[in-house]
Amino acid sequence: MMDPTLVIAATCLFAVCVVAYVLLQAWQGWLELKRQELERVGRSCSAEIEGGAGVGAARIELADMKERIKKLEAIAAGVEL
Repeated sequence: MMDPTLVIAATCLFAVCVVAYVLLQAWQGWLELKRQELERVGRSCSAEIEGGAGVGAARIELADMKERIKKLEAIAAGVEL
């Protein structure tokens, strides 16, 4: 006959396998979602600034321009930085 401990161990192993499979499917779905988001952002912002730089480069360039404007305004006002 079947030992109750063996039945419990087999049931627990099966439950762990089911949970691992479900988590793997969720992980793959999340990765696919992120891949689609990256593709959508890549298509919509492919040439945001001159030279075709992406979103990150556009933000850096915008921050650099703001800093230059502040320096020029300070020079125009006669303030030393």
